[in-house]
Amino acid sequence: MTIIQHLIDAVSAGGIYALAALGIGVIFGIMGLLNFAHGNFIMVGAYFIFLMSGRPIFIVIAMTVVVVILLALSTDRFVFRPLRGAEAATLLIASFAVGYLLENIILVIFGGRPKTVDFGHGLVESVTIGSVRISQLDIFTIAMTVVLLIGLTLFLRKTRYGLEMRAAASDFRMARLLGIQANRVVATAFAVSGVLAAAVSIMLVARTGAVSHGMGLMPLLFGFLATLIGGLGNLPGAALAGFILGFASVGFQVVLPPDLVPYRDAFLFALVVIIFALFPGGLMLGLRRQGGERV
Repeated sequence: MTIIQHLIDAVSAGGIYALAALGIGVIFGIMGLLNFAHGNFIMVGAYFIFLMSGRPIFIVIAMTVVVVILLALSTDRFVFRPLRGAEAATLLIASFAVGYLLENIILVIFGGRPKTVDFGHGLVESVTIGSVRISQLDIFTIAMTVVLLIGLTLFLRKTRYGLEMRAAASDFRMARLLGIQANRVVATAFAVSGVLAAAVSIMLVARTGAVSHGMGLMPLLFGFLATLIGGLGNLPGAALAGFILGFASVGFQVVLPPDLVPYRDAFLFALVVIIFALFPGGLMLGLRRQGGERV
């Protein structure tokens, strides 16, 4: 039964990394931009939850999603739209600037000390399924991840805006020649990214019960690694890589001797290096090539 609990923990952690990776990947697929401000979107969502703490959880969740979407859309409208067509390095520096600005605004308003949050306290209890006790928090995290993954898949495959995003990700110039409006597609991508960032904020605050100005760094880092492992612009690959990192993180926590557990992240990054060495073009591309070779 301990194995089942570890598997649940791995899926829960992997879901957070997968959603962070998708939030980064959906922007890169359209604009070729690695948005390093995405971690700060997560941070802003977390601090908004702190401001709203004590209110009904579903109202807090809905308002957090709205606020982070508006933040993402504002970033696109006032920062990245004027830079449309600029060099990739310029966009990258702009994303760093946005992230630095947001972090310092939070520091000015709330200070640098972490703050506890009364959010999702009812999720600390466990439910018993057979002989296995599962935390309601894990159930909440996994359920939210599944809903978002299914919702994103249906959005990209069944809606007009989703199809326009897929077309733009495949060939942005050709999509524009066919009449697809660039500003609308990019704004849609930022809105989707905002939804995913808000979801990560909600999960992190529910799991930790605290907020801090640096809390967006780790999901940004693991999301960025998952995006690279899955293959830049490959959303299924990014999601898969996020779950791989989640399973690896929990796996190292379990199998490493107690003296080496503090160095778990070092082992995790060593695994990432090995994956890059084996699949330099991304995991999905490497597996696709190996499948082709077998055929």
